[in-house]
Amino acid sequence: MHVIYIIVVHKKSIEIHETAFITSTFRSLNEDLSRDVYAKLWGNSRTDVLVEKYLNQVCEEEVSAHCLRNRFFLEEIERLKPEVLINFGSGFSMYPFLLNEHVINVEIDKKEVILYKEGKIKEFQKQGKLPKRTIYFIGVDFSKDYVKVLLETLKTIKGSKSSFILIEGVLFFLSRKDTDKLFELFSKLQEEGDYVGSASFHNDLKNTQGFKKLLDFCNNEMIKTEASDWQTIEDDFYRKNKNYDLVNHQDYFSLSEKYGNEVKLEKDFILNENFYILKRK
Repeated sequence: MHVIYIIVVHKKSIEIHETAFITSTFRSLNEDLSRDVYAKLWGNSRTDVLVEKYLNQVCEEEVSAHCLRNRFFLEEIERLKPEVLINFGSGFSMYPFLLNEHVINVEIDKKEVILYKEGKIKEFQKQGKLPKRTIYFIGVDFSKDYVKVLLETLKTIKGSKSSFILIEGVLFFLSRKDTDKLFELFSKLQEEGDYVGSASFHNDLKNTQGFKKLLDFCNNEMIKTEASDWQTIEDDFYRKNKNYDLVNHQDYFSLSEKYGNEVKLEKDFILNENFYILKRK
């Protein structure tokens, strides 16, 4: 979620993680590309205004970028057929309803996001807008020492079942220390043959016009920020991970070619995100 968690700290009265609504709106604007037919449920007029402003001032290809990310991870999960999907920083993603009904889903995010999402999903299901699914909603305060309690909770849910852990749109906003802590948690939870799906940016993104526009947008509309505030991750972080093998690596351009998406802007103006599939050793 390129701009996704930045807006949360806006000095104005932003409601419950309004940025998660933005990502959902991106996915809803091209359902054929994203394969997300439920993202539109989160739509609202306030978000529409923010989306239009962001696309005009930062990068118009963010719609395609978010749709391709959703499509890639959805189809990888379908292909790998895990029994349990654990989504860290789940926001308002709708994977549980796009996947086979037998998949056990675990949604993890900040408590206020999880409480809101759980309530709305129950409401949508009562209205017949969403099918029933097995979902565990877990709210976590990531500023506290959460690892031990969360690990035990997840072990109870997962048991010996095969799993896929998804962490998309999150690492850009974490420190490397917190990132290492998360991947260590993953390795303790998962067994050989389990998978992790991750999304992150290369360091050279910070030299692009697209990133400079993102910084300008944040500084003008939200908070004062600098390039050093955001984490970038090179391929070696995944390639040389002691607990995982890197089995698939894509980016916006390779996925555009795979799914027939027309790239309209020059590379320098695009917030190119990299996508990785890791397999537990």
